[in-house]
Amino acid sequence: MRSRSPDVCACPGCGGTLHRIGEDRAERLDIVPAQYRVLVTVRPKMGCRSCGDGVAQARAPKHIVPGGLPSEGLLADVLVKKYADHLPLYRQAQIMARQGVEIGRATLANWVGRAAGYLKPIVALQKQQLLAGSRLFVDETTANVLAPKTGKTKTGYLWAIARDDRAHGGADPPAIYTYMPGRGGMWAAKLLADYYGILQVDGYEAYGQFGKANRPGGASVLAYCWAHVRRGFFDAAKGDTAPIAQEALQRIGQIYEIEREINGRAPDERLAIRKARSQPLVEDLRQWLDEKRRRMFSGSPTLGPINYALNHWVGLGRFLEDGRIVLDNNPVERSMRPVALQRKNALFAGHELGAENWAAIASLVETCKLNAINPNAYLADVLARVVTRRDGDPIDDLLPANWVNANAAQAMFEMNDIAQAA
Repeated sequence: MRSRSPDVCACPGCGGTLHRIGEDRAERLDIVPAQYRVLVTVRPKMGCRSCGDGVAQARAPKHIVPGGLPSEGLLADVLVKKYADHLPLYRQAQIMARQGVEIGRATLANWVGRAAGYLKPIVALQKQQLLAGSRLFVDETTANVLAPKTGKTKTGYLWAIARDDRAHGGADPPAIYTYMPGRGGMWAAKLLADYYGILQVDGYEAYGQFGKANRPGGASVLAYCWAHVRRGFFDAAKGDTAPIAQEALQRIGQIYEIEREINGRAPDERLAIRKARSQPLVEDLRQWLDEKRRRMFSGSPTLGPINYALNHWVGLGRFLEDGRIVLDNNPVERSMRPVALQRKNALFAGHELGAENWAAIASLVETCKLNAINPNAYLADVLARVVTRRDGDPIDDLLPANWVNANAAQAMFEMNDIAQAA
């Protein structure tokens, strides 16, 4: 904070001494550019004067990159810039170079890989806890990967599992990304293993296997996505030449309006309101769609979304049977949007392991966002703590949902020092 006093201390009228009677305050946003600093750790060697043989020295602290340059705070900064801000490593190298820090892109990639190796057990535990839940959202998107010895890319996939119970008053969820080389049913089965709860998915056929009654262990409850139905009618309604599609959007909008009113309420209350108000709308909508389909010619652009809705009608109506189910798959689709930005900026992963690292780190970053956690603070603290754990040590406290920032007090102390210096 700066204070500016008048240039004169005497009254311009009578010459008397001026005294303070008030103040005007103006605030402007400023920035202190990021600065790189060198942390020096000194470990004195202590020798015995009596015998000359005894020597003692503190153990060197463990780091993610043993003997390397980066602190865990710098590693967290690189990870967040890459996977939260979608800044490719070559651009980060350019930014560092402007401040006189010459770090090659390959070196940064090595740092990312080492950090991901320590973070993957946390991601695996998070996935394990998700699969133990009663309801999941699932979706997948493409992730280009450089094919070995070809110089070309191949299409891999990032599969997302998410849990979001806020709609019925539950706790904030974690989310998970798992890299799979393919998109078919075998990869969906590998991802979800023996899950038998509620699956909120789109109409992709790979998920159909989980709803079959003859599935070993029993069927999951497949709840399909109304947003996909609405999207089909929206595309058909463009240009104001499809009155049936426009009316379908209005009818679906009435169902969504009820959902907005009951958002956050307990499942039983949500279900009771749906039975009373939403179910008549849904039943009327089906009869109306059946009638329109019988009268529609095969080339109509509206016929496609009508067929899609009616072919998935049982799954679309699941929200009328359970108050925990929501209308659409949007919670997981929102968590996949950053993947598209990363895919656009980075173009491809350098290899399969790079795609797996991408999936693991993106999982934790997006989970931090869902839980209103600063991903930079989380990763800096967790990387410093996980490197000290041994195989088999508990890591539950390092999950984003359980995390308590061990560096919060130190960060506040440093911020106060900076403020006083300014």
